[in-house]
Amino acid sequence: MQGKETSDIKERFGMAIKRRRVELSMSQESIAHRAGLHRTYISEIELGRRNVSLENIANLARALDTTICSLFQSYDEA
Repeated sequence: MQGKETSDIKERFGMAIKRRRVELSMSQESIAHRAGLHRTYISEIELGRRNVSLENIANLARALDTTICSLFQSYDEA
């Protein structure tokens, strides 16, 4: 059961990242550049395939012009 829950958490967080990126009309490439990450890493986050570190969550929040708290509020709505 824990494996399924972990996967669900990653998928929901990925959806929250994608939702915010789409709200800003930004590409994965531009978000990746702003966050100092690779575009394929952003894609894998949005698909729920990556377990994102706290440092990268902070980098993503900054790149998406939002707060970490807002990303997790959006996560709850996913």
